Amino acid sequence: MGTRRKSREMAMQMLFQGDLGKQKPEEVTTLFWDSREDVDDETRGFADDLHRLATTREEEVDALIEKHAQNWRMARMPVVDRNLLRAAVAEMLGYPKTPAAVIINESLEIARRYAAPESINFLNGVLDAIGRDLLETRLKL
Repeated sequence: MGTRRKSREMAMQMLFQGDLGKQKPEEVTTLFWDSREDVDDETRGFADDLHRLATTREEEVDALIEKHAQNWRMARMPVVDRNLLRAAVAEMLGYPKTPAAVIINESLEIARRYAAPESINFLNGVLDAIGRDLLETRLKL
């Protein structure tokens, strides 16, 4: 597994931990890394950055997800799906030079490991719509 994918997976895990445990981002970061000593600095740095982006821009991230997840409220989504979406959308917002297709593909690979099989099409559809929306917005600027 590549460094970036491992970072994305860890960012999703941190978001999941904070979501379920109702923990503050700082608490999540401390607890998460206390149990992982074998992670290199590059992997940890990117994971921390994605987690930070997703938590500091939570309102913007969640609004984009709800806008494109037709008939789905955030609270009703499976926890894994919700946090995979958050991590991916945060990366799309914070790393606009990374192609949305790369972020989507990586997210779907992580989803194949953690999410229910029926979640793949849902995640793909929502992330694709968000990616197109963000691209259109950037082209207008």
